[in-house]
Amino acid sequence: MVVPHSCFRFLSSNFLALLVGFFLDAYDLFIINPVATMLQFRLYGGDPLPSNLEGFMKAGANIGSVIGQFGFGFAADYYGRKAVYGKELVLIIFATIMCLTTPTGQLSPASCLIYLAIWRIVLGVGVGGDYPMSASVSTDRAHLRRRGVLLSYIFANQGWGSLVGSLATIIVLACYKSVMSGGDHTSKLDGVWRIVVGLSLIPAFGTLYQRLTLPESKRYEESRRNHDDEETIEALKEKQAAEEAASQSTDKEKKGASVTTTAAAAKAKDIADAKKNHFAEFFAYFSEWRHLKILLGTTLSWFFLDIAFYGINLNQNVVLQQIGFDGSGGTPWERLFDIGIGNLIVTALGFVPGYYATVLTIEYLGRKWIQIQGFLLEALFLGILAVLLQFRREHYDILLSRRSLPYQVPRYCSRYLCCKWQGRSHHLRASVQQFD
Repeated sequence: MVVPHSCFRFLSSNFLALLVGFFLDAYDLFIINPVATMLQFRLYGGDPLPSNLEGFMKAGANIGSVIGQFGFGFAADYYGRKAVYGKELVLIIFATIMCLTTPTGQLSPASCLIYLAIWRIVLGVGVGGDYPMSASVSTDRAHLRRRGVLLSYIFANQGWGSLVGSLATIIVLACYKSVMSGGDHTSKLDGVWRIVVGLSLIPAFGTLYQRLTLPESKRYEESRRNHDDEETIEALKEKQAAEEAASQSTDKEKKGASVTTTAAAAKAKDIADAKKNHFAEFFAYFSEWRHLKILLGTTLSWFFLDIAFYGINLNQNVVLQQIGFDGSGGTPWERLFDIGIGNLIVTALGFVPGYYATVLTIEYLGRKWIQIQGFLLEALFLGILAVLLQFRREHYDILLSRRSLPYQVPRYCSRYLCCKWQGRSHHLRASVQQFD
């Protein structure tokens, strides 16, 4: 992985933990794509998986991701980054191990998919928790001037995670060629998909210690210290004023001062409670349109992007099969290997270049321009892809069977656009830094 010169100062074991975090997120989320195709041959003899179970299994991690983002995000603000960071990785490791225990030889095919989907949901909780945790930890340590480059570079490791996942699938399948060729040996696919999924445990265990021992950032500690000092100063001022008034008054005045002291204490308590009420501050802050429009722009951008992004990524093997890239015949190994090559091509030409295009240009072109052109280009090429798929049999069968550029470019634009959203998210993050 090529590292920008501006990021050399961050290269430490702690920074490596952040990079591995996003690497694992992409690996764990999208490895289910080739695994689902392997289970199609292992459990259903090459027939398509039941659409409802396939959707549940593929979407399981995304369902859990929503829970993890909210849960770990709130916990990080309440308890601090140090107290929470690393716990999501423990959950990912545990869920990955449980996914490997799927009893494909003992349960029915449908039950196996449900079993795997349930543990994918648990895995998604950990992956979802890593998104706000790693983004917050990196932002707390980033200089404002280069924050766009740093965050884009960190998020770019999702591209590497997807690339390594595709490469690992091809390598493991190649190792199994001798035992799977020359007959129906789909039972051997149990070993293939378990190895591919289990490989993610290596970087996970390798960075677990760094995450659990990561020190609190100076920026976060200063923010919490200032927050506590404001409450303490207000309370001391109220108490001191009440004591001075009570010592210089008569008995009658003392009685009034007692009431004043009680009122002052109540007021100080109200101030402290108000400052601790994050939800009230949140709604007050975003009740102003100038802040709300940033929130809406960021969240809706992510929402609309992810519809296309996850929809294509989680079903990329299905598209490859539909356009005939797996071949019209051949053994299960040959078809799976061809699909793996197709995934590798799409990832190498789309994921990684798109990320680094944004890394190199985000501070020059700006967030807004990258966002606008990214949306327009993605819409254009997804439209072209839809037309080509619709009429492939009559007009474009040869073009599509050779893995056409109209399919590569949407992948590139999606990655390019996704990195743009990382810049938008750090913009929002900076605007609400006062709540940390």
